[in-house]
Amino acid sequence: MAWLLVVVAGLLETGFAVCLKLSHGFTRLWPTIAFAVFALGSFGLLTLSLRKLDVGPAYAVWTGIGAAGTAIYGMVFLNEVTSTLKIVSITLVIAGVIGLQLSGSSH
Repeated sequence: MAWLLVVVAGLLETGFAVCLKLSHGFTRLWPTIAFAVFALGSFGLLTLSLRKLDVGPAYAVWTGIGAAGTAIYGMVFLNEVTSTLKIVSITLVIAGVIGLQLSGSSH
């Protein structure tokens, strides 16, 4: 259950990163509000998960999901540059996230 919280927190991190861009420096109301909601949810779920998980693997998985998700979202929905190197790099981040998740403690 704790790892599920980390995954959802990582997805919310993607949401707050995208909303941060869409807020244009907190000058647009709704993306700014969405940023705050996503950020609070993400940090809150990460905090809950850390009651059961080691901080190193959990934090790495959280940031990895957020980074990969944000990069993928940018390429798909924000017309950011897509390249083979970028896709390979995202794949490596995801592979690292899976490896760290598998190495995490089970207590």
